[in-house]
Amino acid sequence: MLRRFLMAAIIAAGFGVYWWLTAPPMMSAIAEPAYAPNLANGQTTFNAGGCSSCHAVPAQPDRLKLGGGLALPSPFGTFYVPNISPDPADGIGRWTEAEFVNAVTRGISPAGFHYFPAFPYTSYQHAKVDDVRDLFAYLKTLEPVPGKVRDHDVPFPFNIRRNLGIWKLMFKDGTRFAPDAARSAQWNRGAYLVNSLGHCAECHSPRNLLGGIIAAQRFAGGPNPEGEGWVPNITQKGLEEWSAKDIEYFLETGLLPDGDSAGGAMARVIKNTSQLSAEDRVAMAEYLKSLPPVEGPPRPKKAKKDDDKS
Repeated sequence: MLRRFLMAAIIAAGFGVYWWLTAPPMMSAIAEPAYAPNLANGQTTFNAGGCSSCHAVPAQPDRLKLGGGLALPSPFGTFYVPNISPDPADGIGRWTEAEFVNAVTRGISPAGFHYFPAFPYTSYQHAKVDDVRDLFAYLKTLEPVPGKVRDHDVPFPFNIRRNLGIWKLMFKDGTRFAPDAARSAQWNRGAYLVNSLGHCAECHSPRNLLGGIIAAQRFAGGPNPEGEGWVPNITQKGLEEWSAKDIEYFLETGLLPDGDSAGGAMARVIKNTSQLSAEDRVAMAEYLKSLPPVEGPPRPKKAKKDDDKS
């Protein structure tokens, strides 16, 4: 009898610890004072964050129709990008600013559940709160797009959102971007854009079996998260022969130094970076050229050269 009681107590205690570790944190009020949103900065944040690359309705030309629906295949299932237009029923039209900031920087929905990290909040967590607030104000100026996006196709056990609480403890540090006082303002701007809003590491880094970025190989390329092809190394191991001007021009036009052009998901990214100011593209190029060379994971022999453009 005592043995059974102890076993039951251990199980109950273990479940209690699990429930505590995986609970979405309570949403806290934004500590920033009220201010008038900067819509121009919101548009810059929108483009730097690549929002239209995923959230624009597929197979139509208007990148500002943010009705979602894009399928994102992954080793854990297929995710379908949600509607973030101001539609009050199917989009974020009824969200508060605090709910939006909480979703973008903490990966918590207004209903209080964890978002899957297909939404790159592990990078967005480093963004400035005012940038995210301006983004929310800008999104509210766009056209509402009706239409509810289908549920994700994620099999058990990956579909248990509660487990993401532990995943976040392992791979989300909750820090804001901190400028490097030893570097120039331009370099710091580039570092901010690349590491937070631009979320470049989310695709350009290999991941472990749990789907977390392998920190030692950050930016070193790896298998395409969407399942086909290979994402290139953007440290100096991969971009050694590129000049900062080459990178800047690529972010504006999608043209590689050899005259070829970006394809696949990167072509969608260029549609966003091309909308940034020349100064921001220069800053991103300066930062990327400063990344030390890092050897990426071994690339399969069957991978084709064209995969580098995806």
